[in-house]
Amino acid sequence: MEWTGFALAFVAFFLGHSVPVRPPFRPILVRVLGAAGFGLAYSALSVAILTWLIVAAGRAPFVPVWYWMPWQNHLVLTLMLPVCLIVTLSVGRPNPFSFGGARNDEFDASRPGIVRLVRHPLLFALALWSVAHLVANGDLAHILLFGTFFVFALFGGRLVDRRKRREMGGDWDLLRGRVLAQPLGEVLFRFSRETVLRAALGVGLYVALIMLHPIVIGVDPIP
Repeated sequence: MEWTGFALAFVAFFLGHSVPVRPPFRPILVRVLGAAGFGLAYSALSVAILTWLIVAAGRAPFVPVWYWMPWQNHLVLTLMLPVCLIVTLSVGRPNPFSFGGARNDEFDASRPGIVRLVRHPLLFALALWSVAHLVANGDLAHILLFGTFFVFALFGGRLVDRRKRREMGGDWDLLRGRVLAQPLGEVLFRFSRETVLRAALGVGLYVALIMLHPIVIGVDPIP
């Protein structure tokens, strides 16, 4: 039964991330909920399904493929800090190139922020998170779980690019060109009050995840 629950969670994951964003469902949902409401509802659905999937993986039969070693925890702790920073630096900010962007009409190509470094920051964070936890969890269920997330993150960007190019037409290439024209060093070292605040929130999120991990997941990430 545990494998059945795991399989059902996987089906829900793929349906939950594909059906709401495809026509005719997305236009209907946006019209009913509004653009911001759709984004919030989609995010809430994604978090709920992700939680279900992680819990289902933990309940699946343990089939070891490789065994845990102390260095794996250090890898997770190292990669999770940039994951948290990327999330807080990108979520809720304008990003017309990817999903989840807020107030995209206010996007300033001369001040692109993290979008200059990575077009799909949340998917990049998902990829880092997946790799870190894939290495540290060598049983079959978690390999399937985090391996799927990693592949999803890699190919999800291409699917989003295809949809955004279709929606924006030639404006996609023009806007992307303006973003890439910004000096990388200036973007990296241009600090604003909002950026510093978001970075501080990222560090706070990192600490909170370490503290909550034993309580919520049942595993202490500190070796």
